[in-house]
Amino acid sequence: MNSAAAILHPPQTPPPMARAAGACPTVKLLPSYEFAVTVIVVSFNTRDLLRDCIQSILAECDRLPAGAAAEVLIVDNASTDGSAEMVEYEFVAPHSPVRLMRSDVNLGFASANNLAMEAARGRYLVLLNSDALFRPGALRLAVQHMDANTTVGVGGARLLSPQGEWQPSARAFPTLWHVFVVFSGLASRYPRSRIFGAFDRTWASPDLQAEVDWVPGAFSIMRREALVQTGLFDERFFLYCEEVDLCRRVKAKGFRVIYWPDVVVTHIGGESSRQLTTLKLSEGDSQVVLWRMRATLLYFRKHHGFRVWGFRALEDTMHTLRWLRNRSSSDPERRHRGQEAKVFLSLMRQAWKETRGGRISPPQPW
Repeated sequence: MNSAAAILHPPQTPPPMARAAGACPTVKLLPSYEFAVTVIVVSFNTRDLLRDCIQSILAECDRLPAGAAAEVLIVDNASTDGSAEMVEYEFVAPHSPVRLMRSDVNLGFASANNLAMEAARGRYLVLLNSDALFRPGALRLAVQHMDANTTVGVGGARLLSPQGEWQPSARAFPTLWHVFVVFSGLASRYPRSRIFGAFDRTWASPDLQAEVDWVPGAFSIMRREALVQTGLFDERFFLYCEEVDLCRRVKAKGFRVIYWPDVVVTHIGGESSRQLTTLKLSEGDSQVVLWRMRATLLYFRKHHGFRVWGFRALEDTMHTLRWLRNRSSSDPERRHRGQEAKVFLSLMRQAWKETRGGRISPPQPW
């Protein structure tokens, strides 16, 4: 161990329990800030990607303006692939900005980031996925943008695949209409339409700065003053929708959410977020779908009340139609699509039961 002082161990997490009330810890305003920015990375079994991510962060720390320093907090969510040991051995040292926070259980995205944000000593808080890499100058530009725009509560970056392809980087708050156009395929068929391409803002030029509803959690920079008023992530969201919920609360307090195209981040994980094309859903795929359904039910119940019933009815209808259309086809691929739709219907029933229609978060970790 290079520096015992740099290894932080959070308190033992209590046994998970279903929570009906929101859990949004607070962050404090400090009289002075030891760092201009705190960069937070939550990792779960992403050792090799995490190494590259940290190296890109350290390179960006060297590009900050003179007098501006950064700290880097790595939260390991009970990884079993040696991620924490790698960070401790390769990056934690007495004069390194990297600190490691270990959890004995997988806290999920919201709770793990909250843990780090409560410990952060930076004026701004930057969240970066462990499968994301800064392009040169990205961190410096993000800090400069926040300094120049004091009404901005959350800022987002242009997300690109490793091949340089644009990924959805600024989005609209989800509504029943958005759910319909995405599930129906209208969004992908007419991406340049302001009506059908509204959710992912595919109609807009990615080269233009814009005020938006929310930005993906792969990268975001947050103003501490905004978080003091809103609280941190709602910990009922184990994974998915937590950044949507937070941006909604930030905007409700009068702060803006801005997409900056000159802040560029390579996001490797976006490569796997395409439509499923396997003939059969794997156990992992089904788990991810279930998590997405749980989180969306929680979100709709929290922000749209009874419209959560509309969300379930819409999903059930779309999957039922897909099942009926494909179940008797002579094409094996189409029959498997029908089988997938039947699995989705079962997962929605499970998610609805486990969340009591979006009223509670199931025992964590999910």
